[in-house]
Amino acid sequence: MDLFAWVGRRSVLLFEQSGNLFISGILALSGLVRPAFRWVNLLIQLVRVGADSTPVVLVTAFFTGMVLALQAWIGFQKFNAESLVGAVVSLSLTRELGPVITGLMVTGRSGSAMAAELGTMRVTEQIDALESLAVNPLIYLMTPRLYAGLIALPLLTVLADLVGIIGGYFVSVGLLGLPSNVYLRGIAQYVDLHDFFSGLVKSCVFGGVLATFSCYMGYHARGGAAGVGRSVTMAVVSSSMAILVLDYFLTAWLF
Repeated sequence: MDLFAWVGRRSVLLFEQSGNLFISGILALSGLVRPAFRWVNLLIQLVRVGADSTPVVLVTAFFTGMVLALQAWIGFQKFNAESLVGAVVSLSLTRELGPVITGLMVTGRSGSAMAAELGTMRVTEQIDALESLAVNPLIYLMTPRLYAGLIALPLLTVLADLVGIIGGYFVSVGLLGLPSNVYLRGIAQYVDLHDFFSGLVKSCVFGGVLATFSCYMGYHARGGAAGVGRSVTMAVVSSSMAILVLDYFLTAWLF
């Protein structure tokens, strides 16, 4: 009976937390036209989520493209299909790896910062001070971060796709001797706009998910410094898992 009671409590808590998370996301999404929203906060968050995350995203994408090209070359050599290396690298990046890697890197870089910042504000009672000033803290703090994720992630994904393809070109053409026109012809022949825009749709969803999860975990942090640490850990883990789970369903829907 104790086991059933524990499972029941956990299930109720899961549904309660999921509902609160969904409601918080909807309120933050609608906060763009509310008085508590400040455009300057959105610009600040765009810099933090977008510009500050650019180096880690580009480095990761470049080496991902290099690894993809090397692995594709090794496999396709068995079938004399080296001309398809460019197509494989480009399709893999635009459809899957570009948005997923960007989402995971931004989660670790900026999502953790969101959770830590809001968690610190919660345990130091700064959020309570906003409420005492009749300012909706959810809209004031979460809405700029949510829209920054929705805007910055697609832009970072475009850069990641481009840099990853360049990394694949560097390995294929510069190191392995594949003619450059063969690499580029494979991209032009097999990659279309649907592949590119499907990756942008995924990145937009991932940006909203990581911002919502990170802000929610930080906003509801409890227990001092240890509580802030737990909220950051939960934010990064839950956001990363949500990105990978949603990637499957988005792929099934888009393709």
